[in-house]
This record gives sequence, structure tokens and C-alpha cells, in this order.
Amino acid sequence: MIDRLTIDRILDAANIVDVVSDFVTLKRAGANLKGLCPFHDDRTPSFMVSPSKNICKCFACGKGGTPVHFIMEHEQLSYPDALRYLAKKYHIEVKEREQTDEEKAEQSERESMFAVNEWANTWFQQQMNDTVDGRAIGLAYFRQRGFRDDIIKKFQLGFCPDKFDAQWQAAKAEGYNEEYILKTGLCIRNEQGKTYDRFRNRVIFPIHTISGKVVGFGGRVLDSRTKGVQVKYQNSPESAIYSKKRELYGLYQAKQAIVKNELCYLVEGYTDVMAMHQQGVENVVASSGTALTEDQIRAIHRFTENIVVIYDGDAAGIKASQRGIDMLLAEGMNVKLLLLPDGEDPDSFARKHTATEYQEYLRVHQVDFIQFKTNLLLQEAQNDPIKLSRLVNNIVQSLAVIPDDITRTFYIKETALTLEMEERLITSAVAKVMKQQREERRKQREREKGGSPDSPDSPPALPVREGAVTTENEVSQPSEQPGEDVISPEIEKIIASRQTTPSLIGTAGGESGGRKSGESARILQTEALLVQMIVRHGEKFLCDVEDEESGEQRPMMVVEYIQYSLESDDIQLRSTLHQRILEEALQHYREEGFRCDRYFQNHPDIAVANLANELAHDPETLSKIHNKGITVKPEEERLVELLPHLMTDYKLAIVDDSLRQIMLEMRQPETIADKQRSLELMQNYQDMKSIQKELSRQCGDRVIN
Repeated sequence: MIDRLTIDRILDAANIVDVVSDFVTLKRAGANLKGLCPFHDDRTPSFMVSPSKNICKCFACGKGGTPVHFIMEHEQLSYPDALRYLAKKYHIEVKEREQTDEEKAEQSERESMFAVNEWANTWFQQQMNDTVDGRAIGLAYFRQRGFRDDIIKKFQLGFCPDKFDAQWQAAKAEGYNEEYILKTGLCIRNEQGKTYDRFRNRVIFPIHTISGKVVGFGGRVLDSRTKGVQVKYQNSPESAIYSKKRELYGLYQAKQAIVKNELCYLVEGYTDVMAMHQQGVENVVASSGTALTEDQIRAIHRFTENIVVIYDGDAAGIKASQRGIDMLLAEGMNVKLLLLPDGEDPDSFARKHTATEYQEYLRVHQVDFIQFKTNLLLQEAQNDPIKLSRLVNNIVQSLAVIPDDITRTFYIKETALTLEMEERLITSAVAKVMKQQREERRKQREREKGGSPDSPDSPPALPVREGAVTTENEVSQPSEQPGEDVISPEIEKIIASRQTTPSLIGTAGGESGGRKSGESARILQTEALLVQMIVRHGEKFLCDVEDEESGEQRPMMVVEYIQYSLESDDIQLRSTLHQRILEEALQHYREEGFRCDRYFQNHPDIAVANLANELAHDPETLSKIHNKGITVKPEEERLVELLPHLMTDYKLAIVDDSLRQIMLEMRQPETIADKQRSLELMQNYQDMKSIQKELSRQCGDRVIN
């Protein structure tokens, strides 16, 4: 593990112009440099490098970032490996953090297990290619399945002979420790003390990490032995180096193709991946027969946000995978579905078509998942009111997990058209599910803290009085009335500068950019300013507060104040990227030498890093605001004044949005006809108006009557 001091030395030494120039010819363009983008087929220079900001960006494909992120993207390396690459370039000795005895033992065990697996991988291949039985049984099996020798070699396929302990004896003869041979799962020791090979008389599929290390194996019984066998495949057991829920078969071979095509195909089995590679489709991975996990989704999302899930021609399989699809949607992935003809899987379908036919079928038959699911369930409902109700609830569950407001709103509109229902009904149902999900998350957080879910602890007293805000993060709709925004003049200037001032990174945060209109945009813009404070000053001292338990004064940092202010009114940041930055800052801000700006600008996740660079390098900062010709104090010296103002303004934007939503619902004919609902809305409106007046007073703005 690279220690923090060494990481800081690498980040300080890495110069974006030096790093990019190793791969791209750059020419001066004013204060910046430009060249042809190395990440796509660029015919006119669109790749810009900023020496002053130490970042780069392609304005055509959007790729770029800090020197670390450039190397990660260009060389397809992990974050630690990219750091080591730069350390070697700048002749910096990489000092790993001093490990405890326990950590050293664990690291030694992992390295030993990797070494055993690497030997086993070579041994399996030799058994298949260099022995009579291997060629006659193992190699013949793959060739009969239609796989070319280059594909067999590419995936390092092998064979384990039908002998009780051939591999066990060979491994011991090579000097490998018995303990590690057993821990990898290559061999098994029974209760009688006999040791035998796990994968005997099976063809072998090695499973690689994203960097190419062999972490485990999958073994398939031969066709002649499958009769009466329920489990054809057997995988390595869970170990210190292998976890089935984290690994994706074929990701090591597919990662560059996924980045190049900005798309990943997801299939079920080993041979499906191999068959698609043989047909020229290399951007494909397999979940290896297991239910899709969050770890696997994040591994794919590291390379692309576009995924096509390929299923056999059986609708039952799609229903069984509902949870995995919803998890993809919740991660913010763009999900499409591809259904093969009845009785076909990617492997069998490939054997019946040419590469051109296969690729064309994949291109033409991709269907948006929400649309497919709506049509599929609609056919099942067949005008049955009860089934139709279940159908709507089923679809609503999927819509509610989509994190992006714009994407979710678009799907709601499409679903309403398909079902011939009023859009507001689906919107209301989605909002209800989202509220339930938020409440569950809140209770879960309280359980993790050890408190009662129904009686959350109150935050410590703050030096600035905060207004009480009760808000529901409803699905936003466009306002019918323009209304009047109550934004403080100082904040209005900053928001205007962020919308009009061009920058090298642009609106890297996605959700925080100026893509929305009305109150929803105002909430995200003000929210982005809070996150800007975290990126610039999160770990810095704000004020002293009284500790509720000890009664003594203790320091409160910027990120603490923001979190306590949000928790006091049960508010969570609307942008998932913003919320992630807040949570990670809370995890690390007390670490010695930790700086939010450096941490987030060089974050392993390029989306986080791009947003942090955008916020950290914003040309119009609070420190540059002038009032009547007098320059105000630097931003860092005004945090005690600025943060409460920003927080109150954020809450005010949420309240204003809630008021608009109430007004919209009150105008609906159904609401007008429902007197009870109308009275409830009127009471809610009055309560929210009272909160609005108090927040407006705190902001120093005029109060709206």
C-alpha cells in the first residue's frame, strides 16, 4: 500500500504536459496546448491541456483529468498502478505504508496464493496442449464447440487430467507450500486426510483480475459426463484473493474494447464471452452464472455507463434477473436489453451466423429496458385491473431507483404514454417509493450508528441558528408559473459565473451543470456551491462547539458543519455525485495530512475527479466578489459567515420547490374535487410559507407574502 507521503510526492511531481506529451503531439494554443485526442478517432485537434490547472480534457469525447487519470485511461491501469507508473517516470521511490505484522502476513499469503494460481494456470495449459490425453480430450472438446486456437490461447484455457491427485503431487514437486495449495482451492483434503484435485477431468477457464492476475478457476465437466450431473461448472472457493461476487469473467480481455466502444455487453457464461470474441465482439463480460452484484456493476461502470444485457430467448430469465437490472439502473447505468431467439444463447447463436450477421443482430435488436419491461408486463396483464396494478407497481420500483432526475422524468413520460395513464399518477407513485427508500436509508444509517431508527440523535449546537426545514425530495416537474426566485445577491453572482464562464473541464459533474430549468436547477446549483466548500475547505477548522456528552468545547470542521446542518432537517444531497463527495470527506477529514482538494482532484473515479477540478478551479470564487468597489476578505477567512448563508439558501431553494409542487397539485381537477386532500395541501402550503419567511429573513432577503 503506497503511503500518503509518497502519493503526495508523485502528485506534486507529475506535470500534465510532460505526461501527455509522451503520447500526444501538443501545440501551443494561447495559455493552453492542444493535440489530437488519443481516446477516439480525432481528425481535428480537440484535446486540450492546461499547464496552470495541471489537467487535460477532450472536448469531443470528454475524456481527460489529472496526470493520474490520463495514465489510468490511456494505459488501462488501476489507480495504484498509475501512481507507480508516474513514480517510475519521475524517479520517485515508491514507499509502501509500513504494515503491521498481521498485514504483512496477509500480504504474504495473498502473494503466495497468486503465485500458486499462476503456476496452476500454466500447468493446466500444458496438460491440454502437451499431453496425449489433454489434446485428445480437452483440446478436442473446445474445437468441437467451434472455438479457434487463437481464442483458446487468448483465454488461456486448459485441462485437468482424470487422476486423483496429479496436480497436488505436481505442485508439491515444484516446492509450493501445501497450505497455499489448499487455500486456493485447487486441491481438497477430506476428513480422512486424503488430498485430491478439485478440477480433475474438467476443462479449465482461468478467471483474471482486471490487471491480469489469476484469482481462480472455473472447471466444466465434459459432455460425456454431464448426464445426470446437476452442476456442470465448479468454481474455485472463496478465498483471500478470490470472491465470486467481485469478479467478472472476461473483463481483463474486454476492458480496452469497452472503453473504445463506450459499451459493455453482459452475458451469463464463459463460452458466451469466448463465442462473442470469436465473432469480433470483444467488449463483453460474464457474471459467471451468479446474480449480478454491486461490486461487479462498479467494475463495469469504471469503463462505461452503457450496458446491454443479453439473455437467452426466455422471458422467465429476464424476470429472474429483475434485481440485477434495477441495481444497474440505480448505479446510473444506461441499460438496454437484447433478447435472442427462443432456445438460443450467445454461444449457440454465434455458431449459426457469420461475424457480420452476428454484429448486425446485436446492433439492431437492442431495446431500452424500461420500454421492454413495460411492453412485456403489459402483454401479461391483458386488461386485467389487478394485474395492471401490479404491473404499474413493478415498473415504478424500477423507475424509483434511477438516480438522475432528467433520466427518471423521461422514463416516466415514456411509461405513461405506453400505459396510456396520466403522467402525474406515475410521478406520484415514484415519489412515494423514493420517499420510502430514503426513510429506509435513514433508519439504516441510524442502526449503523447504534442509535434508535425512530429517534435519531440531535446534532450538536451550532454557532449559527438554522431554520427548521421539512422537505421531501419529490420527483421534480417543470413549473407552470415562473414565479420569483429568492436567491441572495452574492449567491446569484456565483451561479451566474458558473453558467457563463467557460472552463477546461466544463460541467464535469453532470448533475450539477446547467442542464435543468426552474427550481430543480436552482437547488442543484446551490448544492454545487456547498460541495465546492467541501472540495476547497472540507477539512479546515470552522468554529468551536460544545460537545453534548462532555460539555467541553471541541473544534468543528467545514464538512462536519455541512453534514450536521443537513441531518438536522433530514436532507440528503440530491446529486448522487455530490452525496458521494460529502460521505468520502466525512470518512477521511480527520486523517493526518488529509486535504480535500488534493484527495478529490486526484480521485480514482474520474467523474469525482472531474467535478472536483471544476469546483476547485472555478474562475469566479467567493474570494473575488467585490462590494461597492471594496474587495472582501478571502474566502477561507469568511467561512463562518458564508457557510450558514449557503446552507440557508440551499434549504430555501428546497422549500420554494416544495411550494411550487404543492401549487401544481392544488390546480389539478382531481385535487379540487377532493376536499380532504385540498385541505391537507392548504395546511402544508401554510406551513411551508412560514418556513420560507423564516429562511428568507435569515438570508437577508425580502419576505414573500
